[in-house]
Order: sequence, then structure tokens, then C-alpha cells
Amino acid sequence: MKNAKRHLITSALPYANGPLHIGHLAGAYLNADIYARFLRGRGEDVAFICGSDEHGAAITIRAKKDLITPQQVVDHYHQQIKTAFEEFGISFDIYHRTSSTLHHETAQAFFKELNDNNKFILKESEQFFDPEAQQFLADRYITGTCPNCSYEKAYGDQCENCGTSLSPTELIDPKSTLSDAELELRKTSHWYFPLNEYEDWLSQWILQAHKQDWKKNVLGQVKSWLTAGLQPRAMTRDLDWGVTVPLDDADGKVLYVWLDAPIGYISATKAWAEKENKRWQDYWQNDDTSLVHFIGKDNIVFHTIIFPSVLKAHGNFILPQNVPANEFMNLEGDKISTSRNWAIWLHEYLEELPGKQDELRYVLLANMPETKDSEFTWTDFQARVNNELVANLGNFVNRVVVLTNKYYGGLLQPLNADSLTAEDEKVIMQVKEYAGKIDQEIEQFRFREALAVLMDISRLGNQYLAEREPWKLYKTDPEQAANVLHVALQIVANVSVAMQPFLPHKAKVLSELLNFEGEWNEIGSLPLQAAHQIGKPQLLFEKIEDELVEAQINKLKENKEKNSMSEPTENLAPSKNNIEFGDFTKIDLRIGTILSAEKVEKTDKLLVFTVDMGSEKRTIISGVAQHYDPALCVGKQVCVVANLAPKTMRGIESQGMILFAEDPEGRLRFVNPEEVMQNGSIVA
Repeated sequence: MKNAKRHLITSALPYANGPLHIGHLAGAYLNADIYARFLRGRGEDVAFICGSDEHGAAITIRAKKDLITPQQVVDHYHQQIKTAFEEFGISFDIYHRTSSTLHHETAQAFFKELNDNNKFILKESEQFFDPEAQQFLADRYITGTCPNCSYEKAYGDQCENCGTSLSPTELIDPKSTLSDAELELRKTSHWYFPLNEYEDWLSQWILQAHKQDWKKNVLGQVKSWLTAGLQPRAMTRDLDWGVTVPLDDADGKVLYVWLDAPIGYISATKAWAEKENKRWQDYWQNDDTSLVHFIGKDNIVFHTIIFPSVLKAHGNFILPQNVPANEFMNLEGDKISTSRNWAIWLHEYLEELPGKQDELRYVLLANMPETKDSEFTWTDFQARVNNELVANLGNFVNRVVVLTNKYYGGLLQPLNADSLTAEDEKVIMQVKEYAGKIDQEIEQFRFREALAVLMDISRLGNQYLAEREPWKLYKTDPEQAANVLHVALQIVANVSVAMQPFLPHKAKVLSELLNFEGEWNEIGSLPLQAAHQIGKPQLLFEKIEDELVEAQINKLKENKEKNSMSEPTENLAPSKNNIEFGDFTKIDLRIGTILSAEKVEKTDKLLVFTVDMGSEKRTIISGVAQHYDPALCVGKQVCVVANLAPKTMRGIESQGMILFAEDPEGRLRFVNPEEVMQNGSIVA
């Protein structure tokens, strides 16, 4: 919102059940930090809010695994996450926690307000119960096969393979994560929010009012949900860990974590406002506040559909102006996986590469998955640091500082405007143009492009030095040399200010070196005065050596090998229940040959195959786009479940299922016949 009186910025609350990794940073925190720093630099009123999400099944699962209490889990990881954010340079105004008394009171009051105004539906339903554990199972305590992509490790609330939001009863062959007991469906009562009643409003608010300024990936998910039709969603759970439902007839029930957690933004704002002697209501209940949620794509539905609808129902809160969700960041050719320890953990990075926070910020930002999934590799990290930060930005700054100290003792010489050349005037004008472009890109949440403009200013400076050669002019035309180094040092001053949102640690070092604390509105100008004294040369960045890269890559490989050897049963799906031979004979398995393969439009996961089954050609959809190049699938013989009931996905009728095998690393491979078979051959 332009001309907003104040800005409320939130980042998704991380689960306090494990450490942070680089995928978290690239998804919801680094971009939010840049935006907050940028707005503060312009003198805006900013509240940058976050905190630990300390409730929900993920916490209790971790506690059971580690044989400790949920409170011990969240206490440990809250502090670890908070410290890592601070050391990395994420500039939250407050990092709160949802286990606080203030949050519990805020969430309970919010729920009670909705309930008192008849915004919920109390209804009885059947939910899965584990008779061995003697408890109803929250969604994350249930796993099974995804009905959309056939991924066998989907959770009861979401399939992390295809991103589909699920309910436990939709899973195929659902299982409890607590025991091997056969699940039972038992009746229980819960408070439901009638999300279906908000479809028309959501369509108007998002798909019409925000169709020009929200990201296409966000709009696409919203449209998909609305097209499929919204259903009432339970806002309470049968759990013993969380915010207790504040009603007399709700023993043993807590608020659903996806109602509880976003209210954490509000309770954190309350805590911050009290400390700063401000009114929290100004940030949540005044229309002249701009609210922006920074999240990853797996949280889009909660921040664009569920939470806004709940806020709308409450009636006293503003709605987000934007939800610039990022896609996922992968690592060295594979998905980041906490369970497989395939990740770069932030706290370990900070310990092993001290002082290199901004190098990681730079590489993550340059690869930020703003519109599609991206990838981090250590060789790319090395190349970007060495070729872009060291050889471009650092080299430009160092050359100017060295020459200014060598020729003038670090004093900025007066600019003789009468003797400025066309090249001098051109570069001054280009810096001014670049400065305006940085503002535009950040305002549009295009942070990679904004960073590229910063680097363009540095490249411009290097090119200017190379063309004007002040080291030669110093001997032949001292006045021109003084002008060139004056302009070059002014460019360095511009770079030091432009770095502030992106590379805050190095911006501070450069600011101290220049003896200049620039304001954001000075970018594009000549802010330094004649006779300004700068410090002695020092390198901003150091090269990343091969040994460091090799060590980090080996560490990842060792983690994967250790995980594979020590926890093989966790990587492989457990055997399913026995079936009778008569059940097996009902399945018609046949051999077919893939004639064509292509991606399904507007999806990242799905491929549509045309398969020659001998007597006919079948259209079959599989969620394997991240495992196979479509062009390489043509001609392969595959095993097909030929009598599976047709299912329509993305407007295409899938007429069977191609069989795949999944290895412990999560990779899918076709199940092929050993030799070429006649299409339509029966698999017996």
C-alpha cells in the first residue's frame, strides 16, 4: 500500500521442533528482512513480527521421539532459532513465542469472540482413534498414500510431495505414527469454521481486487482451491498440548494450530507494542496500515484463505495487502529433507563459516525461489562469492579506497564541475537511475532484481575506473584524476547505502571504512562533501577456497550415508497389511509403451503420458515431473494398473496408473519388464 502510515510485516512462525535451514531463510525470512530494512531506511513506521510456533502435533511428535516433554522441546528450539536469526541478521522487532501466557489469552479471546457471535458450527464427526495409544489422532499423527499423486508418506493434512491439502479420511491406507494398531473411526465433537460461506468474498477480494499485484503462483493456488470448492474446517483438535478451548464443554480440546499460529502475529505485536509504548491496535485495526505476510508456498492456503476469512468473520482486523509467497529451495540436486538430514543448518553454518553471514545472504537472495523452485549448491556458492562479491563489488570498493589513500591520503578531493567530461556526467546520471530502480523492484517484491541493480552499480563503477584510468590521469592530468576518484568514491558511498537491506553486516563495515552513515534517500546523489576523510583499505570479502567447498559437500554426503545406515526403516515405507490371493487377482497389471509425455500446464508435479496398451492407447497422469524429463520417457515400457477407475485431474481424465518404485532417498523410477514385451501383456 503506497502512502501507508505504518507497515506491519510478518514472517511465517517456524515450528520449534528443529533447527532452521537455508530453505527456511530463502522462503520467508530473508526477503521479509530486506523489505523491513528498506522501509526503515526510508523512515517508515515498521513492525517486523515473528516468533516460534510451539503448538501442534509436530511438537508432540518430536517430544515422543526424544522422550522429553513438549515444553522442553519448544524451550530448546525456540532459543536456538532465535539466536540463529539474530546472528544471521534477521532484524525482527520482536521474536515472540506461542507458548506465552499473553498468546494463550489472546488466542482464547479471539476464539471466544467468534464463538459468541455464532461464527462457528459445532458438529459431531468421525475421526481416527488409535486404540493402543488411547487418543484421537491429529492430522500429523496419521500417514498414508496420497489420493492425488500416490505418494505413500502423505500426512493427514497435506501431501508434501504434490502439495495437495488433505483430510485424514482422504488418505489411502491411513496409519498411526504412534503404534501399529488398526485405526478406528470414533465420534467426537469440534467447532468448525464455515469456510464455504466466504468463497464469493474471497474470489472478489483476491482474484479481482489483487489480480494485478499478487504473485501468479499465489493467485493460482487460490483459484485452484476456490474452483474445487471450500468446506467447513475444524478449528479445534483433541490434543493435550496447545491453547485450550475456553468453553465449559470443551474438555481435552485445543485450538487447531492453524487458528492458533496466525493469531501469534497479533499476540507478538501486543508484546512489542507494550514494550515500545505503542498501541497494537494501530497496527492491526487501522486501515492506514499495510499488512504483508511473507511465507513459503506450503503456507499459501492458510494465509490467503483460512486466516483472512477468520479475520473477516471477526470484523475488527485489517487484511493483508500482499502475500508474496516464495517457492521451495532445493539442495545439491535433491529436496531439502529434515528427516534425512539433507540440509544446510543455519546454526552450523554460522559456527563453521564465522563472519560470512552476508555471503550466504547474497547467494540465497541471488537464487531466491520467487516464482519457481531454485537450487543451492556449494560450487555455485563459491562461484558467486568469488566472481561477484570478491571480484566485482569488493574489488571496486578496494580499488577506489586504495587509490584515494595513495594519492590524497584518504581525503575526498573537491569536484571541479567545469571540467567534468561526458563520461563523468553519464556515470553520475546512471547511478541516479539505478537508485530509483532499486526502490521500484523492492516495492514489487522482486528482491533478486533489486540485488542485481546493486551489483550493476558496482559493475558500473568498475567499468568507469577501467575506462577513465585515474592512475594514468594522475600523472598526465591531475585535475581529471581528482574528478574521477571523487565520482568513484561517491559511487562507493552509494553502494554502501544500497547494501544496507541486502548485506547489512558488510554495509556496516563499509560505512565505518568510509566514515559515512548514509541515509536511504541519499542514494543517487553525491552525498560526500569535499575533504571528507575515509579510512585505510581493508577487504570486504575473501575468496572461498576449494577445500571449504569440498568439506561441506563431503559433510552432506556423510550425513546422508549415516542416515541411510542408521535409520533404514524410516526411509522405506513399512509393509502393508496382508491381502488374500483373490484380492490380488482383481488387479489387472499390463505392459505398455510410452508414446508421449509432457508436463501438465500450471503444475510442477504432474506429467501426462500417452501409453500404448496394445489394443488401445491410454492417457495416464503421474506426479513424477520432478523425477523425469518428459523427453526421456518416450519409448520406455512400463507396468500399468489397467483396471483402475478413471480419475479427472486438472481437467484431464487419467485412465490407469503407471507403477513406480521409490528408493530410500525418495527418488521414483519406472517399474520396467526385464525384456521388451508385447504391449498389453499381462503381468502375472
